Amino acid sequence: MSNWQVDSWRQKPILQQPEYDDAAQLKQVEHTLSTYPPLVFAAEARDLRRQLGEVSLGKGFLLQGGDCAESFDEFNAPKIRDTFKVLLQMAIVLTFAGRCPVTKVARMAGQYAKPRSSNFETRDGVTLPSYRGDIINSFEFNEAARRPDPNRLIEAYHRSASTLNLLRAFSQGGLADLHEVNRWNMAFVENNPLKERYHDMAVRIQDTLSFMDVIGINSQSSPTLHETSLFTSHEALLLNYEQALTRIDTLTGKPYDCSAHMIWIGERTRQLDHAHIEFFRGIHNPIGVKVGPSMEEDELIRLIDALNPNNDPGRLTLITRMGADNLADNLPRLLRRVKAEGRHVVWSSDPMHGNTFSASSGYKTRNFDAILREIKQFFQAHNDEGTHAGGIHLEMTGQHVTECTGGAYEISDEDLAQAYKTQCDPRLNADQVLEMAFLVADHLRNA
Repeated sequence: MSNWQVDSWRQKPILQQPEYDDAAQLKQVEHTLSTYPPLVFAAEARDLRRQLGEVSLGKGFLLQGGDCAESFDEFNAPKIRDTFKVLLQMAIVLTFAGRCPVTKVARMAGQYAKPRSSNFETRDGVTLPSYRGDIINSFEFNEAARRPDPNRLIEAYHRSASTLNLLRAFSQGGLADLHEVNRWNMAFVENNPLKERYHDMAVRIQDTLSFMDVIGINSQSSPTLHETSLFTSHEALLLNYEQALTRIDTLTGKPYDCSAHMIWIGERTRQLDHAHIEFFRGIHNPIGVKVGPSMEEDELIRLIDALNPNNDPGRLTLITRMGADNLADNLPRLLRRVKAEGRHVVWSSDPMHGNTFSASSGYKTRNFDAILREIKQFFQAHNDEGTHAGGIHLEMTGQHVTECTGGAYEISDEDLAQAYKTQCDPRLNADQVLEMAFLVADHLRNA
């Protein structure tokens, strides 16, 4: 680490970056951000790293989820609250089933940038820069909206700060009370077309909470029943933003990226000799990296060694995104190699990105059954190889959108137009993601 500097990434090749018209304005924005308070504290990131260390050793489970890309236009308290609520609902189901702690990490308060497969988009003969997330440009299809604007970096910071403030209030202010969360789950079960499948677990959770009340273990005597910990995360695509929010921790003297508790590198930007690996290797947050089906065993070991040279449990999460038709043929060989090398990592499944397709209606979508099938294969592969299925990573929302087909409510291709609101990739809605939690719970219990 002696040759690492917070800006040493600028000497490396970098992909998936916008082209700003005014370099001087961008530099001024970066300087302004560097003077702002951190969004999170290093001690919080260390706490998350400790919890993920337990997950890597098979003593916990990671639940990570939230928007594909947060939107400035849909930035409001009800939307933040609803995603927070559904994450808690999922966590109580998974905790009860797995009999292990569930670490909750939201894709919120910073998930404003998205990599794109093409730099440009063409509609009706007009070609403009692709929409790269609200931190860069706007979704509207016109020249002014698609021009990258450095001031959006500052706007993203302020919206992230407001989101974090609300999440902290929800976590500590009573909304996270386990009794309340399970009442929401009971309501979900009673209204679900397949409620018989989930009714037994919901009732057993309710009976457990009632028994605890009788013997005096309640929200008043045990604060852990009344409040919770929720960490934030995002894909750290814009390294100028991440550098501007990196601070030296006064307790340890080590650099932490204080834009979020956890950040990750995407599939498109994980080249070993490129800028993202260079930046990530020097910060001390828990970090993640996406792993697709084309990853080779030797390449993965080199990647692990670059990002976690001391083999510290909790430092590195490998987020597999392979697709239901590819995982069974590719994940086992990676599990075997990492296990044989004795590397400590958290294995988490992103069953969303490998299962995207265009519906007959023209909407980009994902199917509930394919998502579930990839998760099942993820658990089976770990069971076969004697390794720990450490988590799931979902693009989801607490709203009742219609963006993914299937599920108990049998959303069809024709239904997608009813409430298709995403500006990037399709998300599981509140009912679908809770249904997923109950189904995943069976596999977690067995694991």
